[in-house]
Amino acid sequence: MDGLTVVVGLIMLVGFIGIAVPLLPGLLLIWAAVLVWASGAQTTAGWVVFGIATTLALSGVMLQYLLPGRRMTKAGVTTSSTVTGAALGVVGFFVVPGVGAFLGFVLGIYIAERIKRGTHAAAWPSTKHALKAIALGMGIELLTGLAMASTWVIGVITTT
Repeated sequence: MDGLTVVVGLIMLVGFIGIAVPLLPGLLLIWAAVLVWASGAQTTAGWVVFGIATTLALSGVMLQYLLPGRRMTKAGVTTSSTVTGAALGVVGFFVVPGVGAFLGFVLGIYIAERIKRGTHAAAWPSTKHALKAIALGMGIELLTGLAMASTWVIGVITTT
């Protein structure tokens, strides 16, 4: 195993940490690591692995934003509540590094739904759906990262 492979593996590990703790761009780091490896390998197989990883990354990002949003819309969470949640998520990202985006998003959904619906009992179901949407989005991102990393491992094995 050469030094480039080790460095790429470490970058991917940091990318997976970025998926769990949304402080770093997880999928982007994993994708960039595959790009660095393909550039260093300079083989057809390396570029095929990069192409597959790019397709997986684009598909994962698309699913990560489409599926949770659809589920929240079906559950009755309005666009204005989602926008409020996103805005407070951005604020939370800077106020409480690591978990602030998550906390801010959920708090934003709750506040918007509480104002709209009037009671805690009416606002809480929407907030639970927002929590489920976050979990679904993180799950999609994690599975996408694992698929990209698995593709890279297969590429490493086949090119050495």
